[in-house]
Amino acid sequence: MSVRHPIIGVTGSSGAGTSTALRAFERMCRRLSLKAAIVEGDAFHAYDRDGNRKAIARARIRGEHFSLLGPTANLLSRLETLLRDFGERGTGISRRYLHTEIEGAEVGQAAGTFTPWEPLPAHSDVLFYEGLHGGYVGEDANIVQHMDLLVGVVPIINLEWIQKLRRDTDERGSAPEEVTSTILRRMPDYVNHIAPQFSRTDVNFQRVPLVDTSNPFVVREIPGNEESLVVIHFNDHSRLSSDLDQYEQQIFGAFKSNANTLVVPGDQMETAMEAILLPALEKLIQRRDAAFASLHPSQPPEAA
Repeated sequence: MSVRHPIIGVTGSSGAGTSTALRAFERMCRRLSLKAAIVEGDAFHAYDRDGNRKAIARARIRGEHFSLLGPTANLLSRLETLLRDFGERGTGISRRYLHTEIEGAEVGQAAGTFTPWEPLPAHSDVLFYEGLHGGYVGEDANIVQHMDLLVGVVPIINLEWIQKLRRDTDERGSAPEEVTSTILRRMPDYVNHIAPQFSRTDVNFQRVPLVDTSNPFVVREIPGNEESLVVIHFNDHSRLSSDLDQYEQQIFGAFKSNANTLVVPGDQMETAMEAILLPALEKLIQRRDAAFASLHPSQPPEAA
C-alpha cells in the first residue's frame, strides 16, 4: 500500500462486471480531475493465445493441471513488481493483451498477442488494476498487500458460466462443448486461487439473476440488468464506509439484507459503485496530497 501513489484493484473474471467498475472509476477520475494509469490483468499472462494453447496441450499430455486462473499461467511476480514500483515511485512497466482483431489492427498486431512492455503514463495520480488476481496471495507473489482499496466483482457461479459460454461462442467462435471443457479444466484453480480473493476485498458486488439459471449449460440468453439484483457485501476488514442507511437513501430500490450487506436493482450497480467508492477515492487523494505537501510544501503533487 502507498500513501503517495494509491492503487485500486478490481478483481473478478471477464464478464463478471469488471468493465462496469472500470467505467464507474473513469467517471470518478474525471469528476476529480485525476490521471489514472490502467493496468489489465491479462497483460500479465505468461503466454500469448497460441502459446497458451500449446501449454494446455503439453499439460494434458503430462497429466498436469494448467489454466489462466492459476499462478503458473501468469507472471504474478512481475505484476507485483509493477505494483511495488508504482507504490514507491509512481512508475512501472506494463503492456496490453490484444483480445480482438480490432484491438490488434489499432497497433498492427494479431489478436491474441501482447504489445511491447512500456512505462506507465508519467505523472499518474492513481493506478487502477482490473483482472483476475487483484487479491491473490501465494508463494510466488502477494498482490493484495499493494492494494489501497480492493473491490470484488463476481456473479453467482451459474451466471458466470452462462456469461462465459455466451461470450466465447459469440465472440471467439468456440463450440459450446469446448467452453464447457475449459470451465471444467479451470475449476481447481477457481476454487484454490480465485474464490479466496473475495474474502480479502473491501467490498464485493455480486450479481444475482432473478430468472432460472438452474442449468447454465442450456441457457441461451444472459439475464439483463432488469432481471438481476446486485448483492453488495462489506467484509469485516473493509476500509470503506459501511453506512448502509445512507446508501439506502442514495440508491433507488436499495435495501439491507443484513448488517453488512446491501441489495440494489441490477440497473443501479454503477450508481451504487460511485456512491460507495467515490468518497473512498477522495480520501485516498486527500491523503496523497497531504503526504506530498509535507515533503514539498511549495510544489503540487504532479510536480513532486
